[in-house]
Amino acid sequence: MTETGYVHRLHAGAPDKPILLVLHGTGGDENQFFDFGRRLLPEATILSPRGDVSEHGAARFFRRTGEGVYDMPDLSRATEKMAAYVKAFADEHRASHILGLGFSNGANILANVLIEKGIFDAAILMHPLIPFQPEAQSTLAGRKVLMTAGQRDPIAPVSMTEALSEHLKNRGAEIRVVWHPGGHEIAPLEINAVRDFLGGY
Repeated sequence: MTETGYVHRLHAGAPDKPILLVLHGTGGDENQFFDFGRRLLPEATILSPRGDVSEHGAARFFRRTGEGVYDMPDLSRATEKMAAYVKAFADEHRASHILGLGFSNGANILANVLIEKGIFDAAILMHPLIPFQPEAQSTLAGRKVLMTAGQRDPIAPVSMTEALSEHLKNRGAEIRVVWHPGGHEIAPLEINAVRDFLGGY
């Protein structure tokens, strides 16, 4: 692994097809969503990195000091690194669109890259938690975002999900939020929503 890269799995798709970045949750790895990504978009390039931060042996994409308390300088480092990493692969594979799918910690880094860099054409944020008020930067007009969340999620509260949705909407992104009645687990209706969302790519 170089300073600019991650341990990852890669499926090289056809040129002029999308690249889909899939990002695991805390304690997951590059295998967690790789096959799911391949089934979703068989012709796309699928890129699945492993988080480069270890929290008591659990892989993450940036550090935190407690549940829902982020190490903001490390989040900034991780955001710069992830944006450059994805863009390099998208250019190399001549991707038609840059798409992202992340769960939990993976959704959080994906959301922050979208917020700060805007490089994704579409993003799927599954159970994200952005526990701070992002700065309103450049427009996100033309970007599509699917957020999925649990109404009883103890890790990603409803109010935080709604605040992130509102922030992205206010910056011009097209937002769809899908709720299920449970907690931090992924429900079947979320999988169906993801399939529908990616149907146009």
